[in-house]
Amino acid sequence: MAAARLAAALLLLAAQVACEFGVLRVVSQTSRTRSRDYCILYNPQWAHLPHDLSKVVPPGGNKTQYEEISIPVALLSHRDLQDIFRRFGREVMVALYAPSEPVMDYNMVIIFVMAVGTVAIGGYWAGSHDVKKRYMKHKRDDGPEKQEDEAVDVTPVMICVFVVMCCFMLVLLYYFYDRLVYVIIGIFCLASSTGLYSCLAPFVRKLPFCTCRVPDNNLPYFHKRPQARMLLLALFCVTVSVVWGIFRNEDQWAWVLQDTLGIAFCLYMLKTIRLPTFKACTLLLLVLFIYDIFFVFITPFLTKSGNSIMVEVATGPSNSSTHEKLPMVLKVPRLNTSPLSLCDRPFSLLGFGDILVPGLLVAYCHRFDIQVQSSRIYFVACTIAYGLGLLVTFVALVLMQRGQPALLYLVPCTLLTSCTVALWRRELGAFWTGSGFAKDAPQTPWAATQGPVPPKAVGSSLSEQPPSEELAKSPLSTEEAGAADPAKDPDNPVASPLSPSNGDEAQPIPVVKPETSA
Repeated sequence: MAAARLAAALLLLAAQVACEFGVLRVVSQTSRTRSRDYCILYNPQWAHLPHDLSKVVPPGGNKTQYEEISIPVALLSHRDLQDIFRRFGREVMVALYAPSEPVMDYNMVIIFVMAVGTVAIGGYWAGSHDVKKRYMKHKRDDGPEKQEDEAVDVTPVMICVFVVMCCFMLVLLYYFYDRLVYVIIGIFCLASSTGLYSCLAPFVRKLPFCTCRVPDNNLPYFHKRPQARMLLLALFCVTVSVVWGIFRNEDQWAWVLQDTLGIAFCLYMLKTIRLPTFKACTLLLLVLFIYDIFFVFITPFLTKSGNSIMVEVATGPSNSSTHEKLPMVLKVPRLNTSPLSLCDRPFSLLGFGDILVPGLLVAYCHRFDIQVQSSRIYFVACTIAYGLGLLVTFVALVLMQRGQPALLYLVPCTLLTSCTVALWRRELGAFWTGSGFAKDAPQTPWAATQGPVPPKAVGSSLSEQPPSEELAKSPLSTEEAGAADPAKDPDNPVASPLSPSNGDEAQPIPVVKPETSA
């Protein structure tokens, strides 16, 4: 008995060293039409199983042929064994085979559409939202619906601190995964519900019902008297997040909620975080490019198990007692019809960082397009480059059959494409520094108190501006000033900090006439 237990222990130990998934086909002897497949683990060094069920050869032949028969050994879970006894009894016929893994799965197409769509929509929304806020910045808006979610400009110091924190957090997750994974799940629930609210709020505000407001009160948030429809939206977003948190391990459908919340979170972050210059974009992408390569390709040489820290954390350590997975990824289950899908329900994963980091560059390109009126050529080129980089990532994944750092392919594609477009249009200098829209244009002492600059004078040199005497001879009337006031036309790109913000009557701007002319 002790020898049998020792042999079983050695068998299990050997199976952990080199094991592969296989399929056990069970057929009832009483009714040959009844059959069912079960997952098995086998050691390919001990037995070679056929790749197709039709090639399974039943035992037979003469006595001399029996000596050539090899008996494969495989492991079957106790739960599946009990299910076989309950369904078929103890007299069954079985066949073992090991179908080949499919080279590529259709779920990669779904991930590609979600990732490229999120980057395109997020970059477009972030650029348009940022430029519109800059044009309307000095317009009075004291209503209860005034937006306070200002974008955050990322500085080089913030980039360095962010990368250091990412490294520190990744190492902590590698060593204390079972404790910190619940912290990450809680943060994701809170952040994703906020992101979902931010994405749906513009559409809910256009609904014609539930426009009544909360009565006057002194509560921390309700003192702004939000509308009833916005409170219902907030309740809906929190409910969706809580439902995912409770049923997050339901592989059949929970991934749909996770992807929905994840896309909303990415869109919200792309709108909130802003890279002010292409210099900042280059710094962020290059630093994270090195970070991704190090934790995927270099860390296997530094860990005792020989596994990548990034892959271990993203997929969940094999020795984790909680069996929880980090939610900071887009995930789609395997969609092929391989029999091996009953052994495991693997997911194709794409981290949020592989969407957010290039997406910030796409958003910057869209803002620059609007600034220089380039018909969105930077935005379109960078979005296409992101899609091509993602395709290269998938090809590398199929060829190497191991996890790939997506930024290894996405960063060169997006950065080089954006830089090439700027060189082709001879705008690299303005593209590198942001063409002045990183911060509002400085105001001269007299411009802050005077009226708006006439549209024909904006962008002209000092020598091209009309003298103050000519302006004095034909001053604008009140109606003409109102019609020419760019601050009253939100679609007019001339609106600027020079526009009056208090609604006073526009006055002509005194211009100093140069003594000499070039």
